[in-house]
Amino acid sequence: MPSVMLHPDVQEKTETREVATAGHAVEGAAGTSGSSFVRRKKRRPLGERIIPKALLACALVSILTTIGIVLVLLAETVAFFQRVPLGAFLLDTKWTPLFQPQHFGIWPLLAGTLMVTLIAGIVALPIGLATAIFLSEYASDRVRRVIKPILEVLAGIPTVVYGYFALTFVTPLIRSVLPETGIFNALSASIVVGIMILPMVASLSEDAMVSVPRAMRDGAYALGATRLEVALKVVVPAALSGIMASFVLALSRAIGETMIVTIAAGATPKLTLNPLESIQTMTAYIVQVSLGDTPHGTIEYYTIYVVGMTLFVVTLLMNLLARWITRRYREAY
Repeated sequence: MPSVMLHPDVQEKTETREVATAGHAVEGAAGTSGSSFVRRKKRRPLGERIIPKALLACALVSILTTIGIVLVLLAETVAFFQRVPLGAFLLDTKWTPLFQPQHFGIWPLLAGTLMVTLIAGIVALPIGLATAIFLSEYASDRVRRVIKPILEVLAGIPTVVYGYFALTFVTPLIRSVLPETGIFNALSASIVVGIMILPMVASLSEDAMVSVPRAMRDGAYALGATRLEVALKVVVPAALSGIMASFVLALSRAIGETMIVTIAAGATPKLTLNPLESIQTMTAYIVQVSLGDTPHGTIEYYTIYVVGMTLFVVTLLMNLLARWITRRYREAY
């Protein structure tokens, strides 16, 4: 059948109508698909709509709790400084708010806390790092399966048990060597606090070392390095950020320890550098005054919160330091 030649104007109009019809068809299909997508979205299961809100509520509980604690500490601390000058708090070297004449210098409590933390760090950090190096670089899978649960058990022992262990075992042992040691002393409490934080150092440091790529170890072995050289000169520097973070977090845990120092270190706020004497830490003082005999609204009552605020600031600074160290020395592989 012969083809019919149309006039150019008629042919152009026909093509335009065909394109428009195709466009409407596509828009209609898209509109139908969009509406069906909306219907499917509206039909999401009830659990999928509730779970995100429940998770958000959990996060808000943590945030609001932290804000509430800070606000309470700030309010009571302001009430304390309305009665006690800031200079007396920062410059006085005596802390006797429960006796006459009253002194409110924070340094005896702060010095006792730092002494316990320092000695605990001397005990825990080298031993914990050595344990982590052994578990990461030397121990077989069988040995690791035995030692790791023991460390976890050590981390789960209640601190009150540690406290009586320090008082009834460690203190007599120290007194047998150093007879001038008091029954309540900072040394025994510090040693046991170091034992308590040792699993934290070992576990976190080992995790940091295990994350170092195997290729770095193989490259060092290929260059003739020994296992000890690989551990100390390759693995430890590569995992330095995680190791330093574990150190700082463990020391923060030591600063906030309560029961061990309350039981074994005594309750004598004293500005001293002698670990064989009785001292008092900030947490031990809070326990002493919080037993229920202190009237509400008195200056003795407000000392609980000003000491708590000081402890909060110190631990916050330690945690910020740990975060900075982690970001500053982090290695990306």
